[in-house]
Amino acid sequence: MNPHPIRLHVISASVRPTSAARPLARWAADRAREGGRFEVTPVDLAEIALPFLDEPAYASTGVYTHPHTRAWSALADSADAFLFVLPMYNGGFTAPFKNAIDFLHREWQGKPAGLLSYSAGGSGGAPAALMLRPVLEAVGMVPAEASAAVPGITELVTADGFRAPEGLADRLAAVLEEVATLARTPVSA
Repeated sequence: MNPHPIRLHVISASVRPTSAARPLARWAADRAREGGRFEVTPVDLAEIALPFLDEPAYASTGVYTHPHTRAWSALADSADAFLFVLPMYNGGFTAPFKNAIDFLHREWQGKPAGLLSYSAGGSGGAPAALMLRPVLEAVGMVPAEASAAVPGITELVTADGFRAPEGLADRLAAVLEEVATLARTPVSA
């Protein structure tokens, strides 16, 4: 048994004011807290409010001149693993989410990432998650093979929050199980 829980950042990867990512991310964070395996930190990209990439040096240098980049770096660096809650817009993931990834480099290295996608349509955002995988690998992250997708999100978000469809909790549990295993596996040099 490891002495400390895995520091999991559950990132709501939409900046839209009416985004379904927030209630879905809250639900996912609550599921991740069950059992005490994870120390969960919710992160809302809208609150992070990054401008479009404005650092003069490449992220791989680790030289950050702006306070917003240093704050984002510290937040990402403090995680052992991530669960990205991402919408699909026009068949892909959002520009602000890609921008947030591009701001950093070292902070992502070797860290596992689970994907929980959603859409208003029947795909549940699975195409966006599929597009995201090579981006995460390019910055050195380790995406979990398991993923979860939520179709018909507009019918599942109410004034009371997110109403999970049957089977979603089990699919998310499989993603979190793999993320935990990856986080506990030493990264080979």
